[in-house]
Amino acid sequence: MTKIHTYQKIIVLAALLAACTQLPTSAPPAPPEAPPPAAEPVQPPAANALTIDSAQSLIAITVRRGGLLARLGHDHLVASRHVSGTVSPSQNRADLQFRLDQLTVDEAELRVAAGLEKQPSADAIDGTRNNMLTRVLDAERYPVVSVHAERGAAGQPLQVAVTLHGVTRIMAIPAEIRESNGGMTVTGSVNLKQSDFGITPFSVMAGALAVQDQLELRFTLAAK
Repeated sequence: MTKIHTYQKIIVLAALLAACTQLPTSAPPAPPEAPPPAAEPVQPPAANALTIDSAQSLIAITVRRGGLLARLGHDHLVASRHVSGTVSPSQNRADLQFRLDQLTVDEAELRVAAGLEKQPSADAIDGTRNNMLTRVLDAERYPVVSVHAERGAAGQPLQVAVTLHGVTRIMAIPAEIRESNGGMTVTGSVNLKQSDFGITPFSVMAGALAVQDQLELRFTLAAK
């Protein structure tokens, strides 16, 4: 009888504890994200601003292969022939942009100019371009590359702000500037890293076949 009575007490105690136990409450809703800081207003081009001549302008990027199986891959040449924007000589600045979905991959003449051998097949080029736009650059989310450049004293590098993949980086880029007949041509080259812009270089097979982080960029920009 004592055992039964003790057992009943245990059941009652368990029931009381269960009744007093609160169900876990859901976490309070996260506070709304603060709006991003307002972008600095873009200074309008001067009245005498020049316009980028897309037909005479080119941005070419050499993409090198890497990894233990690099010999099985290809180096690639990515280019933009659709650069647009303005150059304001009186303000010593330029603003330009180009769309990622207008990039070309492995144009034969550009590969030759860059010293790249063995033209990839059309299927390989299509696959490279698709991987680049979707898996690497996320071109649907970040469709445009923007560049703001300022010219300092003669002989000094251009101070250039590049916005790619939602990230802006500022770099000093040596350039040759030629002015003639009211127009201007700017040429130069620079190495930059994909990771500096939050981009993970493309790779397969746990990195055995990959794209190097560093890119080799050269440009010719004509304005008139």
